[in-house]
Amino acid sequence: MTAEGFLEGRRLQLARGVLLQCIMGGYPPARFYGSDDGDLALIADPAQIHRLPWSKQPRALAICDADELTGESSNLSTRGQLKAVIARYAALGLAPVVATELEFFVFAPNTDPNQPFQPPVGLDGRREDGHSAFSISSNNGLRPFFSEVYECMAALDLPRDTFMHEMGVSQFEINLLHGDPLLLADQTFLFKHLLKEVALKHGLTVVCMAKPLAHTPGSSMHIHQSIVEIGSGRNVFSDDNGEPTATFRHFIGGQQAGMADFTALFAPNVNSYQRLCHPFASPNNACWSHDNRAAGLRIPASSPAARRVENRLPGADANPYLAIAASLAAGLYGIEHKLEPSEAIQGVFEVPDNLSLPCTLHAALERLKRSQLAKELFGTEFIEGYVASKSMELTSFFDEITPWERRVLAAQA
Repeated sequence: MTAEGFLEGRRLQLARGVLLQCIMGGYPPARFYGSDDGDLALIADPAQIHRLPWSKQPRALAICDADELTGESSNLSTRGQLKAVIARYAALGLAPVVATELEFFVFAPNTDPNQPFQPPVGLDGRREDGHSAFSISSNNGLRPFFSEVYECMAALDLPRDTFMHEMGVSQFEINLLHGDPLLLADQTFLFKHLLKEVALKHGLTVVCMAKPLAHTPGSSMHIHQSIVEIGSGRNVFSDDNGEPTATFRHFIGGQQAGMADFTALFAPNVNSYQRLCHPFASPNNACWSHDNRAAGLRIPASSPAARRVENRLPGADANPYLAIAASLAAGLYGIEHKLEPSEAIQGVFEVPDNLSLPCTLHAALERLKRSQLAKELFGTEFIEGYVASKSMELTSFFDEITPWERRVLAAQA
């Protein structure tokens, strides 16, 4: 909308069904979002209005809440769902603290989706061929792109902790500073948008698919979580002697209780399961462990004040609002019901059947559709609408025949 209209307070409205629009552009039946498909009001968050530094023409972006016209948050809004989870913690005098690690690939333009992605040609005239994990010089060929990324992050007030080359070919990772979950979800969303816009200016393509390249590690969005007392700021995962508390155990127990039901929220696309079924430190399990990257729930080595639980299941393709909301809601459920976790697993291990997770989008959606826990925590309207939208995407995928099927199966008797 125009700047004048925005500053005058003109209300921007949106058809309710847009919140369930699938990635191909279609919509599930209207019964999932109200048969009348009435409007929602988009209410800008005053703290999340940003001048876009990469745009030559003056433009701004406002992150909005999607509210019913009666004033309450829409049940279909993932940002609203996250705010509701945070409010449930606050009612207990608690505040969750999170940080996200986002991985992504930087590729040359890919005009033919039948062809695999390729790394860009760097300033040295060559394409990266891998083996550059944590290298301090691996992104020199992309220095102009990353320099503008850093400048834009500063302009948008996106503080960064570390930025590094990851294990994949032309794959990178950023760690955002820990803080309020809603703020971190907003920052993760803004950072992904920034990456893609700046990449276009530099003739590059940034891809946040979970698994864009075969035989290469996928891209995650690990979520680090702790809980503090409102007022004192004390981490309730550690006692006065620095030992883990019952609240810490119950939080892990809740994470384990919800991971299988919530897998479709953490891994929302067909491609998500390519990452999980070829692990490369992307564990498809609900085991927990101390500093073991093979576990879905990892307890990083830290001081007692920084004790936290890292959920390693979400991919870079996950909705940050929904993934954080689902992870925190599961942990709170464990605290409220005093759930005990399984025994911690160390070293190389076999995943017990009760801690394995769905390994396809179809299986994950079937599990979510049957989940009473998911409906209890997020509401029947949201879960049924989400499943309906994602089922359309799965059907669209099955409407195509892949090159692998033509190459391998066509000659079979």
